[in-house]
Amino acid sequence: MTVLQPLADRYAWWLRRPAPQDTSDEDPAEVRAMPIVLRIEKALPPSRTALLEAAAAAAIAVCLDPRAASDEGEWHAEVSAWIDGRIRKVARRARGAHWDAVQALPGVTVRVGDAEARALLPWKVAETPYEVRRLQITGSDLPADSPGPVPAGAPVLWLNPDVPMTAGKAAAQVGHATMLLAALLPAAELATWQAAGFPCAVRTPEPADWKLLVPGDDPAGAWQSRGVVAVRDAGFTEVAPGTVTVVAQRAS
Repeated sequence: MTVLQPLADRYAWWLRRPAPQDTSDEDPAEVRAMPIVLRIEKALPPSRTALLEAAAAAAIAVCLDPRAASDEGEWHAEVSAWIDGRIRKVARRARGAHWDAVQALPGVTVRVGDAEARALLPWKVAETPYEVRRLQITGSDLPADSPGPVPAGAPVLWLNPDVPMTAGKAAAQVGHATMLLAALLPAAELATWQAAGFPCAVRTPEPADWKLLVPGDDPAGAWQSRGVVAVRDAGFTEVAPGTVTVVAQRAS
């Protein structure tokens, strides 16, 4: 069983057969979250799309890093415990010396164009290191940009055009999306994507196109015929519970 198997069992139970796992009785002291640190320098902030693409790649890179994916890996226990619960993520912004400080913590940094994001090992929230706790969660928004055509062979993470999200919130959501996508892909396809560094494209469709992308009442059919899977938010911040924030689409 891969480290992502519990994720597929819970969020894509229609492919895996088991009933969805109920995590409503989680002990608050045991709640874990993956910090995603977004590098947003004051003088030269990155483009929003590139930053989201870096965050999306970094999140899945931590999960499938040999240190996490292998049963004997030094990160395996922490990542497995996190995936067994809700896959919470908290995005924070950093610059200068604060960005440099988080590079010493266990995680993976990904650079896309002018943007950098680092996904860290998912700790218990109460045990989050000081270098992370001192970083701001708010103030992570960036203006919309025009990223251009989707690169050939890249999966697309479609943001809900009807649900405004800060860059920090969107970073967490696209991180969820790459994890779900990786959990469902055939092994050979996943290995190819991993070898390339998990490139992906984050785009916002027109509202009419969004309606065609959302899986609706047949998630299994949507995955099998169109290669799409939806991220539904738990509703802790910014959006209502059950909102589809992102639709991940398998590379064509």
